[in-house]
Amino acid sequence: MDKHERISPAVIRRLPKYYRYLGELTNSGIHKTSSRELSEMTGFSASQIRQDLNNFGGFGQQGFGYDVENLRNEIAKILGLDKKYRLIIIGAGNIGQAMANYTGYYEADYEVVALFDKNPKLVGLSIRNALINDVDNLESFLNKEKIDIAVICTPKNVSQQIAERVVQCGIKAIWNFAPKDLKMPETVYVENVHLNESLFSLTYYYNQMNKEKN
Repeated sequence: MDKHERISPAVIRRLPKYYRYLGELTNSGIHKTSSRELSEMTGFSASQIRQDLNNFGGFGQQGFGYDVENLRNEIAKILGLDKKYRLIIIGAGNIGQAMANYTGYYEADYEVVALFDKNPKLVGLSIRNALINDVDNLESFLNKEKIDIAVICTPKNVSQQIAERVVQCGIKAIWNFAPKDLKMPETVYVENVHLNESLFSLTYYYNQMNKEKN
């Protein structure tokens, strides 16, 4: 088993934040940083940051800290951001259109190749040069095009069926925004994003703060 396969998921989820803040440092013309400075930016402890990075080799020098550009490039490689990825979005409603317009794709090498929907009023339209296709043509499209990631933005009652359809066509990575946890084979990785769960967590902490004030 590869060493990186044994890394805690919590560590992997912190890496994108390190990558983002290192990008901000790069854009500000800062070439060197330390775990203490990264701690102030990210909210994670300096020891946690050092421990996270040591899982992959460390990348720092005692007495010098971290070379910002080098560390960002190394984290990019770990996350696979040194490669290009082609995406499709299934469901071109409000969330699907928002995802198609998301500028974060273009800051990395993610390309939205096409969208799919069953609404005839949407089919034939384009969002950022990505054509909205009839969802009935999903399999024929996937059989012709090399697609890495499927983004599901459908209602929950069809999300599992859509996921099974794309997996049958060879898709191994799904970014799921439908309000339902998908059940997929172990050979398929699914990232379920439930916006209301984040909102519910927010309201919990909001109410806790109000209780402390009273």
